[in-house]
Amino acid sequence: MPRSPLALAALASAAVPGLDVYDVLRSPHSDADFDVVVVKDSTGTRWIVRAPRRAAAGAALEAERSLLKALGRAHDTGLLSFDVPRPRGAAQMEPAGDGRAIVYSEVPGAPLVLSRLEPGPGLTAALGRALGEIHELPPSLVEDEGLPAYDAEEYRQRRLSELDSGMQTGKVPPRLADRWEQQLENVAWWRFEPTVVHGDLGEHQVMVAGDSVRGVVDWMDARVADPADDLAWLVAAAPDDILESILEAYRMRRREMRDPHLIDRARLSSEMALLRWLMYGVRTDNADVVSDGEGMLADLETMLFDDEGDG
Repeated sequence: MPRSPLALAALASAAVPGLDVYDVLRSPHSDADFDVVVVKDSTGTRWIVRAPRRAAAGAALEAERSLLKALGRAHDTGLLSFDVPRPRGAAQMEPAGDGRAIVYSEVPGAPLVLSRLEPGPGLTAALGRALGEIHELPPSLVEDEGLPAYDAEEYRQRRLSELDSGMQTGKVPPRLADRWEQQLENVAWWRFEPTVVHGDLGEHQVMVAGDSVRGVVDWMDARVADPADDLAWLVAAAPDDILESILEAYRMRRREMRDPHLIDRARLSSEMALLRWLMYGVRTDNADVVSDGEGMLADLETMLFDDEGDG
């Protein structure tokens, strides 16, 4: 059962000594794994409270908490120009097995709206630079927190295993499965230098103000892996001129860019995200998610192969 906003506000007061709660409202970012509320204190400062709904989510929250401290130090020493949520306290919940609620200072800014970006300098270039900064972080920053780290071949095999599991359900259109298998077997695509990746980037994770990226949130899927994963949402949704401006700034921020198939893999990652959504529904026995995933895969197949036929 979801915890009430008032219960989470009480946890926030326990987690942060001296926090005087004035107002509380449920965040739209609550989901199947977490209850999330925004708390205002008597000074008008806003705090984010995130509470896990199950033990596995609690473990992920603790791992992210440790990583956020390291990322905060990276910001403070100039490795990152944008900020991240700063954990300010934690409070044990009942039942105790679910873990602890974590209280964070709110990152400034508002979520990015991709459709408002314009090609050239300004916010579009700032987004590219921010992505480059993430991928230039030392891998040890993530590895030292016990988070996953893969070399290129391990990551290719991981993607192949995902495809195999999807094909076993019988719910993946055969032409899509063939397309993905060919791309995954093309080892020339998979000669890349693993980097720190956020792992779950989208508009809601990038906080902006004016022409600057002010913060990046939701780091629970961070790992050392394929930098293409952090570009997948842009390859899928950004217009070509916007994408080119982002990539130009991104490449300038990277120290070394010998990865001719970065965008190929980003496109593949964006497509296979639909498979991962389908498999989430299969694992959780959620018929609505499974049906949604099947529909999106069918639409993708139609779009890809109709386009090929038109060409």
